[in-house]
Amino acid sequence: MATVFEVHVAHPDARYAAQGAQAAFDLVDRLERDLSRFLPNSDITRINHLAPGDRTRVAVTTMECLVIARHMFDLTGGTFDVSIGTGLTSLVLDADEAAVEASRAGVALDLGGIGKGYAVDLMADVLEEWGLERSLLHGGFSSMLALDGPENDAGWTLTFSDPRQPSRVLERLSLQQTALGASGIRKTDHVVDPRSGVPIRERLATWATVPRPRGEDGSPGRAAAVTDALTTAFLVLSPEQVQTLCDQSPGLTAWLLEPPEAPDGTSRLIRFGAPQTVDRRP
Repeated sequence: MATVFEVHVAHPDARYAAQGAQAAFDLVDRLERDLSRFLPNSDITRINHLAPGDRTRVAVTTMECLVIARHMFDLTGGTFDVSIGTGLTSLVLDADEAAVEASRAGVALDLGGIGKGYAVDLMADVLEEWGLERSLLHGGFSSMLALDGPENDAGWTLTFSDPRQPSRVLERLSLQQTALGASGIRKTDHVVDPRSGVPIRERLATWATVPRPRGEDGSPGRAAAVTDALTTAFLVLSPEQVQTLCDQSPGLTAWLLEPPEAPDGTSRLIRFGAPQTVDRRP
């Protein structure tokens, strides 16, 4: 996935914690073989080569990731699109059969905007199976998931910074059972609006936090995958659209870092999900 994954575990047995972390890293390697568009026989590569009317079976995890990606496409009005405008809606996802069918050719999936978060979600499942609930995980620092905090701590302390000045801390959070995602445009023109193909240059960075949900059966939700997708969409959406999403999504908090407008270089860090706007000066 072209990034570094790290696991921080608060546990009295360092050797046992390291074994559990290694099990989580092994899972990432398996996911890479299914989700990478660069491997010739991965699930994603086979989907990208489907002819109209053809279908292919995929791993259960690949199907889950695609279902989440399609849900986020719908939720964000197409501003998060793992097909980058090539036709995500032309793929039929058969979750019961773990199969994907193409209604036309030319769809080019790239799970780079959600795959890291999804991997972090599944890594967290592995750590909990090992009894390592007091853990913090991240993929490339842009996809983070805080499980229970260290003993006697309210949570894991996390920060995000101005991408133009990495030493400048914009916000400091204490989180547990919460995902934190981040997106930015430090790499020129590497993020485009999938609806138009135009590079995004108006917004410096975005962040989002989402509580880690639990299903009726106690199974965890995929909060890190969701924040991955949302922060990408937030680079495109207007502040009003971001506010609407937060209003419709209990527990979602978003931050937008807008470019400086004033002569003194003041940049605006706008927070949604709580009535707060904070101005930060370089």
